[in-house]
Amino acid sequence: MSIRDWPAAERPREKLLDQGAATLTDAELLAIFLRTGVTGKSAVDLARHLLASFGGLRPLLEADQASFSQHLGLGPAKFAQLQAVLEMARRHLAERLRRDSALESPQAVRDYLKALLRHEPHEVFGCLFLDSKHRVLAFEALFQGSIDSASVYPRQVVKRALAHNAAALILCHNHPSGVAEPSQADRVLTQRLKEALALVDVRVLDHFIVGDGEPLSLAEYGWL
Repeated sequence: MSIRDWPAAERPREKLLDQGAATLTDAELLAIFLRTGVTGKSAVDLARHLLASFGGLRPLLEADQASFSQHLGLGPAKFAQLQAVLEMARRHLAERLRRDSALESPQAVRDYLKALLRHEPHEVFGCLFLDSKHRVLAFEALFQGSIDSASVYPRQVVKRALAHNAAALILCHNHPSGVAEPSQADRVLTQRLKEALALVDVRVLDHFIVGDGEPLSLAEYGWL
């Protein structure tokens, strides 16, 4: 049966418009993105098949072009469309941060860092540079690879902070393992950077570690 033949309250698009996007299942949201199904499968049936094949919505969203395009009903055009949607979401989160103080919007900071770093297959260390009112000036990914006190250079962090005329910053990096628990090396690195940046009057407000759940704040644990 075609989706057009379903009761209006059960059609994903109508359900979204009537009840809001949060009420839809992953398959229903994906069906709206797909727009059409394939022979023998409605858009919802195809969405369920794809979610089962990828192992969930997150692996589908984070798939590279080659693995994404080899699946039924997908291809380069859909991949490009999906990347555009994801980038719009990241830019929306960035705009939310720029409007308010980062300290007054801790969840906005977490959401933005998750969108930027959670999908990375290797460790990425970055900084949110802030002005004197703690509004976001810029985000930069500064180092990649195995992040520890030996591979992150305080001089480079100080250099970029001065280039942005930052008054404060928030450090961040991801753990590809998904476990956000800080290591001793993470805590040592945080202290080294805090001391180096203090020499040029730039405050380190927090260091977030991004894993599978909510990013962990070293400041909230009293480790800053």
